[in-house]
Amino acid sequence: MTVAIFGASGLVGAAAVDAFLAAGERVVAVSRRAPELLGGGEPEHLPLDLLDGDGVREAIGGRGDITHVVYAAVHEQPDLVRGWRDREQMETNLRMIRSALEPLIASGSLAHVSLLQGTKAYGAHLHPIRVPAREREPRDAHENFYWLQEDYVREEGERSGFAWTIFRPPLIVGPTYGVAMNLVPVIGAYAAIRAAEGLPFTYPGGPSYVAEAVDTEVLAQALVWASRAAEARDEHFNISNGEVFQWRDLWPAFAEELGVEAGPDERFRISEYLLRRTALWEEIVARRGLRPLALPELLGRSHLYADFQFAAGAKAPPPPALLSTVKLHEAGFHGVRDTELSFRRWFRVLVERRIIPG
Repeated sequence: MTVAIFGASGLVGAAAVDAFLAAGERVVAVSRRAPELLGGGEPEHLPLDLLDGDGVREAIGGRGDITHVVYAAVHEQPDLVRGWRDREQMETNLRMIRSALEPLIASGSLAHVSLLQGTKAYGAHLHPIRVPAREREPRDAHENFYWLQEDYVREEGERSGFAWTIFRPPLIVGPTYGVAMNLVPVIGAYAAIRAAEGLPFTYPGGPSYVAEAVDTEVLAQALVWASRAAEARDEHFNISNGEVFQWRDLWPAFAEELGVEAGPDERFRISEYLLRRTALWEEIVARRGLRPLALPELLGRSHLYADFQFAAGAKAPPPPALLSTVKLHEAGFHGVRDTELSFRRWFRVLVERRIIPG
């Protein structure tokens, strides 16, 4: 097996590179910047932009050695949540996956493609959904780049003979910074800024609600499993850590791990709060010897995702968006993770990498 991982520097992609290397497979990591890895393996890195179709074809066309693909690349609009309904965003994501797969399909060696969706597949960003959401439900009738990508992969798989697996995770937790949807660096930066201001580490969100997450390593391990398991062929799987949580219940553990003082709730949008303190962050970086990352570079668009996850500005709790993972476990994958310990671990990794202060 040689697996090409598209979006290899991202939240899922970097974990997938580590997981496939640890499993003894050859990895081609495709991303504009090299992935920052935890393991000791050395993937082949191709610094490609999937919006440059000619460049991608030139780099991977004729690569008959690539047998498997993990497609973890995504294009998000600057206005993250509103962009989920934007037709241009949908078409861009379709164009990107076509750019990645067409040269490999033409080579004739492709055996399996793994693709990511999420709770938006059930319309969780638009309306209340069934609890728990199950993979056998009919496709939710709304426009989504998920459907464009899935239909393309299905049609090409039937025509060319490769299998596919689609995973639907909730919130993904890991150490990657500068991405669209990872709360670990957002919470870490928020804790450091509150401490620098002499203020307690207060929860800034709205009404409490029950949520789910998945550790990026659990998802990466599932991607390795799907590349080999007959039970994963042409199937959708929900995936999570195997438990639920509430943000307020995790907040004291976050405070302890980050070495800050917890405090009573305050309601505000963490995205606005952080971006008003870019100069203070620069002072923290200089004083604590951190990597010279500007705050927007650290956050990516994840601060906007934090507002969404924390139900900022909401008067009532969001409707539950909980996933059944029975199908995945019955198919043979049993990875789970303690969500509190997951956050704690990735905070420590960011401290070790000098991304946030310890």
